[in-house]
Amino acid sequence: MNALAEQVVEVSPVVPLRSPELVMRLERMGAAHQSRLSFLRILLRRLADERWSFERTRFDIDAAGVGTALYQLTGPVRTYTLVAFAHDLDPTMRSDRVIAEAWDATFTLYDGVPEQRDIDRLRAQVPSQEAGHLSERELTLSRANRSVRLFEHVVACLARGAQPDASALDEVGYLMRTTAVYGSGKFGVSDRRALLDRDEFGAPFQVEMMTVWLIRAFTVDIVEHLAAVRAPRTACRLAAHLRRRLGVGNSTGLGMAPFMVTHPALIDRWFTVRETALARVRSQTVMTADDARALARQIGVLQRDAEVWRTTDVRQQARIAAYRGDLEVLARFASRELPVRGGWNVIYEHAESVCAPEACEALVGLLIDAHPEIVDALAARLAIDETALGELDGAMPVSALVGLIERRFGYALALDFDSAAATARFWYTSVEKLEPRLGERSMEPGQEREHPLAVARDVAALYAALADAAPDQLLSDWLATRVEYRHTARRVQLAGTYPYAEIRDNVIDADMLPLDILRCKLAFFGATRFDPRSDRWVRINLFQRAPYPDEMPAAYRDDWIHTEGEPGRSGDSDAELPGRVSLS
Repeated sequence: MNALAEQVVEVSPVVPLRSPELVMRLERMGAAHQSRLSFLRILLRRLADERWSFERTRFDIDAAGVGTALYQLTGPVRTYTLVAFAHDLDPTMRSDRVIAEAWDATFTLYDGVPEQRDIDRLRAQVPSQEAGHLSERELTLSRANRSVRLFEHVVACLARGAQPDASALDEVGYLMRTTAVYGSGKFGVSDRRALLDRDEFGAPFQVEMMTVWLIRAFTVDIVEHLAAVRAPRTACRLAAHLRRRLGVGNSTGLGMAPFMVTHPALIDRWFTVRETALARVRSQTVMTADDARALARQIGVLQRDAEVWRTTDVRQQARIAAYRGDLEVLARFASRELPVRGGWNVIYEHAESVCAPEACEALVGLLIDAHPEIVDALAARLAIDETALGELDGAMPVSALVGLIERRFGYALALDFDSAAATARFWYTSVEKLEPRLGERSMEPGQEREHPLAVARDVAALYAALADAAPDQLLSDWLATRVEYRHTARRVQLAGTYPYAEIRDNVIDADMLPLDILRCKLAFFGATRFDPRSDRWVRINLFQRAPYPDEMPAAYRDDWIHTEGEPGRSGDSDAELPGRVSLS
């Protein structure tokens, strides 16, 4: 039975959930790591449990790498098809920027099996991306560019009948990287509300994760195809154990950040689920010798990952260096001090006492991974109907709202918003690409278009304004003449119900790093290999080490994230994989 369909097993943790004051600070959010409750891992578990089938139904790509490919995924009820268009892109036009106008490949996930007239329509629209016209049959819109460092290298190796060096694959980690994966009604694709009754999309962002997973298959197929075109007599396929080392790269900028502010109840669900899972694990009193050895092995995988984790960002370089040292501390502790009674909590508390957040949050992922029997069913709680949250409670006395602010927003009341540094930035939407941007208040125009994302500032202003109100006055009466505070008052009320709803920092401060917000959301997706390119955008890897569609469900292993990328024995490099199409 699939995890999302299971009845949630109630396990009351003895160890309390970590406080929002700890986990909702940007420094901690910016150290987040994936776990088995991350969205892409939830997707693959479901596909394996339900034995979804896969078929590459079309691959009409010419010698120049231009054409159409279809990847069909069929479950118990429905079929979805990735429609991929490959292009011959001038290398000078290859860019990570969202303002790019051409890409090496463009994609859409089609609801069902497209007919030829659908493919013809999509061929005319999908390559234009935002400028195209899509229908409710299209669930996502995406595009990708080849890795400048790795794509040609792999083609050249395969063409001469040789396998690329594993270290070269590890250095980059992907053949192509997406620069956008749009869903939920954006640019004309199907609205999420139309998919709410589909079990396979019950967890957040499952449509987008399915799209990226199928794109990953395309990236390997086109590399092998181009190698065969270049040298049909000598070309070989990418070895099974090597292709597992490749994921899909992604470049993510500021467009993703406001989501973590504009969906407070949903974000509370994500954190509550993760923190509940961690508390359940920390409450387990029995740790066996096998448990301790498995945990030590997984810390070892993190250590090897950390050795090939590269970035040009100076801040992240320092964090990675400290992370490597902290992992060594945890590895020694696991091998020498475990198992002991309550060892799951013992190693967590040891990490918190001696390690920086990067290693602490990586350990959180490992602890959650070690206990599927008590955490997997929590995936059913990750979604929430945000339309059912209700309206502002106008019957609340002013004194009750003041009390809520003092309990939930103490961090905001401690900030000095009269200082220039505390209000140095403002969030707005660009006219050109309709994408969120972060402006510098003292240097850039556009403050009149500022979005209401500065929750800490606005709550502090509301609190100050309430000082003159009578404590027993109804909120509705007070707001009747102070309507500018209505939105913020509703926000405070939500925080009273959803403790993890708010980032407990000032998101317009001069020293705020948007990267921390991006990293947190991407970790919930299941991203790895965070490579900041500035404080406002980051490269990541998705599905590295995961099984490919043509390996499912036979080769699925629930611990694939910790298996160093090999689907079988390392000597099986040329083993035939089910569903792979011959080069001839």
